[in-house]
Amino acid sequence: MLNVLREVAAAVRARMSRVVVMPAGDAQSLGRRGEAVAAKHLQVGGYRILGRNLTSRHGEIDLLAQDPDGRTVVVVEVKAGVGDRVRPEVHVNAAKRRKLISLAPFWARRLGLTDRPWRFDIIAVVLRPGEEPVVRHHRGAFDARGRVG
Repeated sequence: MLNVLREVAAAVRARMSRVVVMPAGDAQSLGRRGEAVAAKHLQVGGYRILGRNLTSRHGEIDLLAQDPDGRTVVVVEVKAGVGDRVRPEVHVNAAKRRKLISLAPFWARRLGLTDRPWRFDIIAVVLRPGEEPVVRHHRGAFDARGRVG
């Protein structure tokens, strides 16, 4: 019986050594770093950043960008994580999509961009210590009705 308990304890220790525990304040820092990486990714790809952390009383848009086509305005939701066990982009659920869709007309009017086509993208950024960030850009991740593309 003692051997079984030792084996179970060893298995638990091995599994826990792979778990990343993040202090509470680090989640915001992770989000900010993810947004910076996502903005750089967009700029390298020819996008122009129109705004960061656009906040209203109804919510926030992480990044607002102009597509390289020079016309399309892109609402970008950035999700950052430290691993791929649960891909960060899966956290953009139906409620979050509805929120972003409802914010787009407000910012279109406020920024004088009502005559432009709009698109909703998700950028997932995986930040592992000592490694280059992994960026996954989901262009047209969902449409103005919230349907996943």
